[in-house]
Amino acid sequence: MEGENKEDFDLNSHLRALQDWLGQQNLDLGYISNPVNINYLTGFYSDPEERVTALIAFPDHDPFLFVPALSVEAVKLTGWPYDVFGYLDHEEPFKLIADHINAATSTTKLWAIEKDDLPVFRYEAILKNFPQAAFPADASRFLEGQKLFKTPDEIALMVEAGQQADRAFAAGFAAIKAGVTEQEVVAEIEYAMMKEGVMNMSFDTIVQAGADAANPHGGPEKTKLQPGELVLFDLGTDNKGYMSDATRTVAFGEVTGKAKDIYDVCLEAQLTAQAAIKPGLTAAELDKIARDVITKAGYGEYFIHRLGHGIGTSTHEFPSIMEGNDMTLEPGMCFSIEPGIYIPGVAGVRIEDCVHVTETGSESFTHTSKEFTRID
Repeated sequence: MEGENKEDFDLNSHLRALQDWLGQQNLDLGYISNPVNINYLTGFYSDPEERVTALIAFPDHDPFLFVPALSVEAVKLTGWPYDVFGYLDHEEPFKLIADHINAATSTTKLWAIEKDDLPVFRYEAILKNFPQAAFPADASRFLEGQKLFKTPDEIALMVEAGQQADRAFAAGFAAIKAGVTEQEVVAEIEYAMMKEGVMNMSFDTIVQAGADAANPHGGPEKTKLQPGELVLFDLGTDNKGYMSDATRTVAFGEVTGKAKDIYDVCLEAQLTAQAAIKPGLTAAELDKIARDVITKAGYGEYFIHRLGHGIGTSTHEFPSIMEGNDMTLEPGMCFSIEPGIYIPGVAGVRIEDCVHVTETGSESFTHTSKEFTRID
């Protein structure tokens, strides 16, 4: 994924917005270190692990990227039009960053940093080289707001990611058979995606059978699939830096009783909420629409998370679709609708689509059937 370029995408629009914000806030520079945000602003992605990668932006000077020496050529391949500086492992990165900043500007007192991302030891390294520096602005909150509304180009990339997720579901459903483990089904899904050129899932693929699915933050185990149980699939792909995320729960063989009942209730909640999305509705109101369906059916205590989360360059970003969030939904916002019912020792059901808000409602990125599906 390192060095991947977003084709047909105006890479500079996001960066220009950051530069404008720095000027409006009377800041001298911004230090951006979150790899996802660097990708959003520059088109370059790399997980630097323990090494330092940073974007240094100014309100009135060209920005530069600072990366490990082994990533310099990857930056150039993206078409990045400004300076890129590398460092070797034995060199002191923050001393070099300071040298490059001082060469670009003489005003270095007021900084914007990502308060969600900058570790204390790196914050201290900045202060060591810039002892007069102050940090009055949080770039995390600025970027959170910038990423809230997706452009048509961004939505197009997410539509493609949704199509990939639909094909991943098909591969997973085809892998269901008695005796296969949850982990083996995950392997079949990810192998199928790699064969078509999708090399990165957006998060670790989840397959859970029977009572395992009652643990909503569990992962695939060596549990063997057996007829008569529900099987939950939660997956997504990374398409040029934009993510998909969707969940389907299907029946392996005949499933009746409480497991079937909670499926029907969860589906009603998901469909009702998704149909209600429109500009002007608040996030809290949307959460309540789904929650009321589940509570009325007697399963309110088993719906133990928010209805949804934002999605874009990350699988979980702003906004949260939950009680207490009175943010009004507007066109261009993208988020998940994923009610779940989890009864320990019995079964778990979650059904999820991610959508983007339109002028009149919403459109889903994924289209795999949500009707109760039996696989024999």
